[in-house]
Amino acid sequence: MLSCCRPHLRPSTAVLSGISNGAVKNVGSVSARSPYSTVLAPRSSYEARSGVQPHIYATSGDGRALLNQARSMSSSAQSHASLVEFGQKHVTKGLGRIVEAVITKAQGSYVTLGDGRQLLDFTCGIGVTNLGHCHPKISRAAADQCMNLVHGQCSIAFHGPYLELIQKLLPMMPDPSLDSFFFWNSGSEAVEAAIKMARTFTGRQNVISMQGGYHGRTFGAMAVTKSKTIYSEGFHPLMPGVFALPFPYWHQLGMPADTPSSKLSEMCLNQLSLLLSQVSAPRDTAAILVETVLGEGGYVPAPTEFLKGLREVCDKHGIMLIIDEVQCGYGRTGKNYAIEYSGVRPDIMITAKGLANGFPLSGVISRKELTDKLKPGSMGGTYAGNAVACAAAVAAADVMKEEKILDNVNARSKELFAALNALRADPKLAPAILDVRGQGLMVAVEFASPVGTGPYDTFRNPSVPEKLASRVAKRCVEKGLLILTTSVYEVIRFIPALNVSKEDLAKGCQVFSEAVEEVVKEG
Repeated sequence: MLSCCRPHLRPSTAVLSGISNGAVKNVGSVSARSPYSTVLAPRSSYEARSGVQPHIYATSGDGRALLNQARSMSSSAQSHASLVEFGQKHVTKGLGRIVEAVITKAQGSYVTLGDGRQLLDFTCGIGVTNLGHCHPKISRAAADQCMNLVHGQCSIAFHGPYLELIQKLLPMMPDPSLDSFFFWNSGSEAVEAAIKMARTFTGRQNVISMQGGYHGRTFGAMAVTKSKTIYSEGFHPLMPGVFALPFPYWHQLGMPADTPSSKLSEMCLNQLSLLLSQVSAPRDTAAILVETVLGEGGYVPAPTEFLKGLREVCDKHGIMLIIDEVQCGYGRTGKNYAIEYSGVRPDIMITAKGLANGFPLSGVISRKELTDKLKPGSMGGTYAGNAVACAAAVAAADVMKEEKILDNVNARSKELFAALNALRADPKLAPAILDVRGQGLMVAVEFASPVGTGPYDTFRNPSVPEKLASRVAKRCVEKGLLILTTSVYEVIRFIPALNVSKEDLAKGCQVFSEAVEEVVKEG
């Protein structure tokens, strides 16, 4: 294994760039004696356009001579650095990044950066490339569609992939009443459409969303988002008629982590009764909007008792129950949609992210008896239900079934929880880890904090290091694992590909464990 100048950085593969096109020929096995190999990575279209040279990936043995040669040839590294600098100068500052680099290639559970690093990806583009980067069947379907019809605007006529996708999705719906589909581009747009629908269906205005919920950055979606102020800070006044309800998450409620979910649900449903009595009368309330698993709020599954309670309230008062499955849906939790665990029927369900495995597509699904109330033209969008994205989504639905994706999710989920709970059980680390939670392959680790969210956070622990989540995530990246933080608390989220292999999951868990141990030890 290659050594690094910093002892805690031990990537599984040393990646070097800067080999000119003619510098290496017939690169293959280093020697018969060595178990390691040196591979010349294929030249990507990005590299061809930008002048970045192919990369050599070497690990040990006789490859060291090539490594030394590579270090002396820095043209591609300079090219990558100049592109990063260009991006930093010209891409709006409103976008954040976890690595200052250019992704040049991605395949399966791995991404390759322009500086030559290859990283195991436990982010999936924030839960989008759920079937792995550039899945061959899905990419091929999109490419084939590009040669037939790229843009068949939904207000002009039907197109085949749109209708075929509905045929694929109907058997996957959590309730047979969900039989009317509208496809758009993103999760935020789908939220906007769902709010429009709920107001039309009920003739009411107000929307109740959850404390800690995330629904997007467009104007209506931003108003119902309550996970972090960064998404709306400086953009007020927001859309009126939005009210927040406590979500049954122990930390937000100031309750111990082992508080029964039934107790947390009772507390929040009582607050809903008060809200409807004190703030927004039922006759003024169009919808209750909830993520089945909080996303940006910390990867907290909604208890069945809570979801059933919401359904009862909605049925009693004629309120639309909008279930947001943008991040937790489409196989992520081990079922087609996470709401299936509760058996609760949505009035409107939102899906996106993994639906087309990287192509922009979202869906708003309801009952035909409701959507027949919409006037033609009230829904739509230039690129809504794009033919290429729909073709990719049709292929993704086939892959979900053919490759038994849900079986893999449930098998890998057990392994992931076992690894994380073993880490939590370590006496040296236990004070620093407050919770391990989630469903399927949507899993979080919440760390303790010496400051919390303020002086009244009852779970502050002065003995643990500061900013554990961001420091651990950064250390993971240094070690070759892309992983994300989430929520206002110290939370790291795991979003590996749904078809991640047993070996890659174990590798990622090992990197994470090492990162936690190192950061906690450093204090």
